[in-house]
Amino acid sequence: MKKSPLTYTICLALVGLTTGTAWADPMTRPNQNDTEWRYAGAIYMFAPLETSGTTTISGVTAPVDLSLSEVLENLDFAASGRFEAWKGDLGLIFDANYYSISAEGALPGPGGAAFDLNVRQKWAALLAAYRVANGTYGESGKRYTVDLQAGVRYNSLRQEVNIATPGPGTTLGGSDSWWEPVIAARGKWQLNDEWATVTSLELGGFGAGGNDLQVGLNAGFDYSPWENTSIVFGYRYFSMDYSTTLASGPFAYDVEQHGPYIGLKYVFK
Repeated sequence: MKKSPLTYTICLALVGLTTGTAWADPMTRPNQNDTEWRYAGAIYMFAPLETSGTTTISGVTAPVDLSLSEVLENLDFAASGRFEAWKGDLGLIFDANYYSISAEGALPGPGGAAFDLNVRQKWAALLAAYRVANGTYGESGKRYTVDLQAGVRYNSLRQEVNIATPGPGTTLGGSDSWWEPVIAARGKWQLNDEWATVTSLELGGFGAGGNDLQVGLNAGFDYSPWENTSIVFGYRYFSMDYSTTLASGPFAYDVEQHGPYIGLKYVFK
């Protein structure tokens, strides 16, 4: 069944182009001094090939069934970045994400009122990390690392639909913000002088602020054709189960996404 313009537009809620992941890892080298700080920064993008689930604005629930082209068509701005600092086996990680989507249309039916939708989500996370494994494997002595992370994340979410009516108009939805715990694990295995494979799992929410569970699972590669700069890419699964009640009514987002990611990382010496 074909979606109405309003349903289609509401379905864009919270579909982000970028999502934070554990990529900016300065792998320990044999000649590195554990008493010195090591730094790495990354910018990256997540492109969901498929998004499915439901979104609720002011008590109205609509299905989410979007392709990447539909997301890009309505995207205003998206940016993500990650910075890591390590000293020995201890690390600090800062992760930030921002995106905004806007769309407009008309309500179904004769003389349908015009409406516009704006969705904005931003978050910032601070995590402490501990490297539980750092060694070599195989006859050639290729390196591997495994680290665990834990911290807090601040979220801010806005989903608003403005409907043009006689007078001041009608606004549905609203905004909410909350703090939530985050835990993560990451492993990196060197394949040769330029290539490494990286996997990571991130879990957040656990009921805080209405976010029951947020999951990020990544598997990919780190390609380093230059001394301090590398390209990171792979595939990502992301899901979020969030719900609360605002003054305007129930406000929720329950979706799953999957698709490729790509980023650029720089390691400071």
